[in-house]
Amino acid sequence: MTIADTLAIPRSATHRLLADLKDEGYIRQEFDGGAYRLTAKIVALGFSHLASAGVTTRIQPLLDRLADRTGELVTLAVIHEEKLIRVAKAQGARRGLLYNPDEGAEVYLAATSNGHAWLSCLEEDEVLQLVARQGVKRDGYGPNAPRTMRALLSFVETARELGYAKIFETYEPGTSAIAVAAFSERSKRPIGTISVAGPVIRMTSAAMDYILPALRETAAAIAEAGAGLPIFAEPVH
Repeated sequence: MTIADTLAIPRSATHRLLADLKDEGYIRQEFDGGAYRLTAKIVALGFSHLASAGVTTRIQPLLDRLADRTGELVTLAVIHEEKLIRVAKAQGARRGLLYNPDEGAEVYLAATSNGHAWLSCLEEDEVLQLVARQGVKRDGYGPNAPRTMRALLSFVETARELGYAKIFETYEPGTSAIAVAAFSERSKRPIGTISVAGPVIRMTSAAMDYILPALRETAAAIAEAGAGLPIFAEPVH
């Protein structure tokens, strides 16, 4: 069973766990022996966690404000166990082309502005270790996505020199994005990243330059508002 193998626990224990989750309404099966699917109840559990962690009341309004100012998609990701995890977003586009990708929770570091923004804050050895776990030769990304470590390091070095990351058609064809890191006020280490993304026809380099001050302002505000929140737990070194 895939679940048992992924979690590295006995299949008997996996069956008992799945049965309990099914009884509680967190998962369902279309028929006996069929695939397990998450229900809306577990989604609600996630929203409850974000609310209790202060994201809904303290962080989301800041994302909403930036989305309204830019008219584009704003995404917040946080660093968790040497991974970059998307935790919240806000859509600012109200008409015309609407960019709202179906993304997983974990950020793909090699091809995203959030990924480049975080990597630009790290030493090269750490960059190589983190990216090696995910790889840089995945299919399904934009035509400008780096396919080698050397190409990726060029992106990262540019972001390091600028103090922010810009990408054009690396994550998806026809899209571009800009991102900055948010830093802990106490340790000055990165605790997450925030990006603004949209269609390349609107998100030009000049448009990104115009957005940058508001993006940096929001990152600083998030770091201040998020001080002490559990989702911004700082990495241990």
